[in-house]
Amino acid sequence: MHAQQKVGLVLSGGGATGLAHIGVLKALEEKGIPIDYITGTSAGALVGSLYSAGYSPEEIEQYVLSDEFQLMSKGKLKSTQHFLYKEEEINASLFNFSFSGDSILKKSLPTNFITSSYLDFEMMKILGTTGASYGNDFDSLFVPFRCVASDIRNKKSIVFSKGNLNQAVRASMTYPFYFHPIRVDNVLLFDGGLYNNFPADIMYTDFSPDFIIGSNVSDNAAPPMEDELISQITNMLVSYSDFTLPCDAGIIIQPNPEISTFDFAEVKKAIDVGYKTTMLYIDSIEHHVLNRISKEELTQKRLTFKSKIIDLKVSSISNISNQKREISYADKSMIRIRKKEVLSINKLEKRYYRLYATPQIEFIFPLLTLKKDSTYNLGLEVRKSKDFKLDVGGHFSSRAVNTGYLGLTYRFIGKTASSLSLSSYFGKFYGSVKASYTFEIPSVFPISAAGYFVMNRWDYFRSFATFFEDVKPSFLVQNEMYYGLKFNHPIGNTTKSSIDFRFFNLEDDYYQTDGFTNKDTSDITTFNGNSLSWEFVQNSLNRKQFASGGHFFKFKVRYVNGNEKNIPGSTSATDTIKLKHHEWLNFNAEFKTFVINHPNFHVGLHGKGVFNSQSLFSNYTATLLSMTSFSLIPDAETYFLPEYRSPQYIGGGVNIIFSFNKNLDLRFDGYYYQPFVILQKYDNGTFGYSKPFKGETYMASASLIYHSFVGPIRATFNYFPKQTTNPIVFQISYGFVLFNERAIR
Repeated sequence: MHAQQKVGLVLSGGGATGLAHIGVLKALEEKGIPIDYITGTSAGALVGSLYSAGYSPEEIEQYVLSDEFQLMSKGKLKSTQHFLYKEEEINASLFNFSFSGDSILKKSLPTNFITSSYLDFEMMKILGTTGASYGNDFDSLFVPFRCVASDIRNKKSIVFSKGNLNQAVRASMTYPFYFHPIRVDNVLLFDGGLYNNFPADIMYTDFSPDFIIGSNVSDNAAPPMEDELISQITNMLVSYSDFTLPCDAGIIIQPNPEISTFDFAEVKKAIDVGYKTTMLYIDSIEHHVLNRISKEELTQKRLTFKSKIIDLKVSSISNISNQKREISYADKSMIRIRKKEVLSINKLEKRYYRLYATPQIEFIFPLLTLKKDSTYNLGLEVRKSKDFKLDVGGHFSSRAVNTGYLGLTYRFIGKTASSLSLSSYFGKFYGSVKASYTFEIPSVFPISAAGYFVMNRWDYFRSFATFFEDVKPSFLVQNEMYYGLKFNHPIGNTTKSSIDFRFFNLEDDYYQTDGFTNKDTSDITTFNGNSLSWEFVQNSLNRKQFASGGHFFKFKVRYVNGNEKNIPGSTSATDTIKLKHHEWLNFNAEFKTFVINHPNFHVGLHGKGVFNSQSLFSNYTATLLSMTSFSLIPDAETYFLPEYRSPQYIGGGVNIIFSFNKNLDLRFDGYYYQPFVILQKYDNGTFGYSKPFKGETYMASASLIYHSFVGPIRATFNYFPKQTTNPIVFQISYGFVLFNERAIR
C-alpha cells in the first residue's frame, strides 16, 4: 500500500497571488513529497502546467522573476520584438478608439486591457512543443495535468485533459477584460475561476489520489453592495467556488501574500510567502504522505522527459480562424521565402512579431501540430483590427501654445495591407491637415509606398506669454503645403530606411523689425520647388517623447531645388520684388542613447549635427527662416529662437532622470549648441555669415513628469539664456509636443 500511494496537488486561481504556488512546490520538493497529479485554474493552471511540462520549481521561479515575464504581465514587448517599419508615424495622440463601420458601439468597446502577444508566443514555445511532443495527452506529461476554463455562454466549466497545452492554459487564465479571449472548438472561453477557482473536484473525479494537497490563495467575492459597481459586476460574472476538499484525506495550504491580483512586480514576495506557509504545514503533510522522492531522482526524470521534446522548427502554416483574408496576408508576409524552407525558433520569432506589428491585425494566437518529419505546422488564428481608428490628443499648456489633435484611419487587409489616414492639429499657434494613403506589398522583405498631402501653419506671436497674459500681434506666420511619395523598407526590427520625393510651396509672412504696428504690412517670401531625401532611422526608445531608456539614431540627406520670390513689406529697406533660384544639400544626424539605465536612475546622451550648403535668401530674415533650428528640448519647438538657427552646427547634452516609480520622473536636460557659422547683419545694411565658431550658447530644462496612461503631465522650467526678457520660462502642460513634419526645414 505504501508503494501505491498517490498524491494530487490542486492549485487555485488568483492572478499574481497565485504565483505563491511556486513556493508551495519548492517546499514540497525540498522535503521529497512526490506530486503525482496536478489540477489548476488560471494562475494555478500556469504554474501547474510548467511543472507538468518538466520544469523544476527553481526554474519556474527564475522564469517569473525575469524581466521578460514582467513585460508579458504588462502586455509589453522587448525592444528587439518591435518592428519599427510597421509602426504608425509618431503624432500627438494621447489615446485612441477603434470601431467597426457596421456597428460603432456594439463591436467597438475594447475586450482586453493588455496585449498578450508576448505571453502567447512564449507559451507556445514552452508548452506547445511539450504538449505536441507527447501527443497532446495531458496524462502523458511529466505530471498528469488538468486545467479549467469557463464557457460563459452555457455558464459551465470546461475541463481540459487533452489538446494543445498552451491553448488550454491560455483559456484557463483569460481574465475577463484583461486578456483577449480565445476560442477552443469554436467556443469562446474565459478564466476558469469564474465557475471553479479551486478544481479539487476535478482532481478527485479524474485521478482519485490517496491524498490531496490544496494550495488556495483566493476566496469567493464579497456580496454586492448598492453603491459599488465593481462588486455588482463581479457577482454577475463569478459563480460560487467550493474551496474545500471532496474527501477527508487531504490538507489545504492558504498562503496570503497580501498583494493585488495584477501586482506582478511582487512575484518574489508571493513565492516566499507560499514557501513559508507550506513549511508550517509540512509536518502534517509528511505524516500522511509516506512516499519520498529525492532531488536527484526528480532531476534525472526531468532530463529524460525533456529529452523527448522535439525542438521547434516550423515548415508550414495553416489557417485556424474563419477570416481567410488575414491568413493570406500572414502567409505572404511571414512564413515562406522558399518552398522547402524550415524556420528555426529565431527566424520564427522575428517574423511572428513582425506580423503582429501590422496595424491591420489586432490579435494572433499560435498553435503547433507535430508533423511526421519532426517539424511543426504553425496554426494561426488571425483577427483583423477594427476598420476605423480614432486618435485624440494634443498639447495643452499654461502658455498660449495649446494645440488639439484628431486623427481618423481606415485600415484594410486582404492579400495586401493598406490604410487611409486623415488628421488635423488645431490651435492658434499651430494648425495642420494631413491626408495619406499607405500600401504595403507583403513579403518576408516587405516594402511600402505612401502618398501624402500636408498643410502646416505656424503663427509665432508673443509665445513666451502665459495663458493668463495678453499676446501681441503675430510677428511671423509660416505656411507650408507639400505632397509627395514615400517608400519605406525595413533593415532590422528597430531600423528602417525611406526614400521620399515631394513638391512643396512655402510662404513666410514676417516683419523685419520688432517695432512694427498694426498699420505695417509684412514681407512675404515664397519658396516653391521639390525635394528628394533618404533617411535611415534606428529607434528603440521606451516612449515617443520624454524617454528614459533605449536608443535612437537618425541620419538624413536631402536635396532641395526651388525658386524664391520676395515681396517686401512696409518694414523692408527696399521695395523691389526679388526672384532667386536655390539648390542645396542638407545632411542631418541625431542620436540619443541611455548609458545608465537603472530602474530609479537614468543617464542619456543626446546630440545633433547639421550641415547645409544652402545659399543666402533675399534678406536677413528670409535666410534665417530657411535654416534648420536646434531644438532638442521639445518646448523649443514652440518658440521662434533666432540664436539656435544656423546652416551648420553641432550640439549635444545630457539627460538625467530620477524615477521615483514607473510613472513619475524628475528630469534634467542640458545642451550645448555650437554653430559653425551664424547669420549676422552688417552696419551698412547687408548681411552674411560670421567667422567660424561664433554664437555658441546653451539651453536647459527641468521637469517633473507624471506618465499617466493617457499621456504625460508635467511642470517644466525651460532656460534659454540669450532671451533677455524671459530667459527662464515656467509652464504646466499635458500631452506631447509633437507636430507634422516640416516640408524641408
